[in-house]
Amino acid sequence: MAISELKLPQGVSAHAFKNPVLLADGLALKVAEQLRAAIEARGTAVLVVSGGRSPVAFFQNLAKQALDWSKVVVTLADERWVPVEHADSNAGLLKRYLLQGPAARAKFLSLYSATANLEEAAQNADRLLAELPPIDVLILGMGDDGHTASLFPDSPNLADALKLDGSRRCWPMLAPTVPHQRLSMSRALLASATHKVLSISGQSKLTTLNAALAGDDVAAMPIRAFLQPTLEIYWCP
Repeated sequence: MAISELKLPQGVSAHAFKNPVLLADGLALKVAEQLRAAIEARGTAVLVVSGGRSPVAFFQNLAKQALDWSKVVVTLADERWVPVEHADSNAGLLKRYLLQGPAARAKFLSLYSATANLEEAAQNADRLLAELPPIDVLILGMGDDGHTASLFPDSPNLADALKLDGSRRCWPMLAPTVPHQRLSMSRALLASATHKVLSISGQSKLTTLNAALAGDDVAAMPIRAFLQPTLEIYWCP
């Protein structure tokens, strides 16, 4: 299957790249352009990214872009419930690969709190996110089960987290794999981003996306909540 064969909703666009290197470069250039425009328009820019191993090359490319990083706020769509020093920490991943060199001047808003339990940390993150300016750029990933951020099928708080008109910005979530406990931005907050990108690679992700496009049960495949006009999909084999 090729990405051109997908039946995308009107207003959703797809960009195919020959390999992960070209995708990371193309996405970094586009995001940097969008962040510059936001800074020029209102003096600050907000970037929300996802963790995992896939975005590493994108982070490294973005860190090299010419930006006034002191005017950029970076935060995460979701976080694993582990200390920053842990290999699975998304915050740790950002510190190693994005917040380096000039990009270290960006303000980082962490969802994790070392002195609170999961529910307390979610409430604390919710308060911090309430003070966040509007999200300019959102980069989402997707799992083979159709989850995005840490909005996992069958997670106890999923129904509330998926409410489009929900007022809460951050929820404690459970993943089916270790580490189980997560923090995730809500659908309502994620969907408010001006620019939304789904970045995926590999045929298996294309198969998952095709399945998501074929149905409308958002709880079964939460990525469906974001397959809406203005979404841009970046894909490579």
